[in-house]
Amino acid sequence: MSSTLDSLPPALAKIVQRFQRAADPKRRYEQLIWYAQKLSEFPEADKLPEHKVPGCVSQVYVTASLQDGKVLFQGDSDSQLTKGLVALLIEGLNGLTPTEIVQLTPDFIQATGLNVSLTPSRANGFYNIFKTMQKKALECKLEN
Repeated sequence: MSSTLDSLPPALAKIVQRFQRAADPKRRYEQLIWYAQKLSEFPEADKLPEHKVPGCVSQVYVTASLQDGKVLFQGDSDSQLTKGLVALLIEGLNGLTPTEIVQLTPDFIQATGLNVSLTPSRANGFYNIFKTMQKKALECKLEN
């Protein structure tokens, strides 16, 4: 599934549009910090190796559970910007079915313009967080 705005889930399309309006990299960073501050508290007990996102310079944790056929993610990071990336993805993907999440392609990341604003390691981390969330969504589907 290609990520033109029309094909994106509504919450993710709204986020992409929000970042597209922030043409200045500094504004994009401010938006990421805003997302980070909105993120729910992540349980300390869930900061386990199996919830850690591989390939991230920062410590990033993501969990997924299935409720009524929809995936609910939680996440955290020790870096505010990375925490913002996690929060952005959680807001965009929460409430979708595992199939909808797995079918998404990461090209929406380019549509946000964040790949230009982020350092290469953070952009790579963003991609790794997204791929981990897809993997966890698939695991939720297989467990049920």
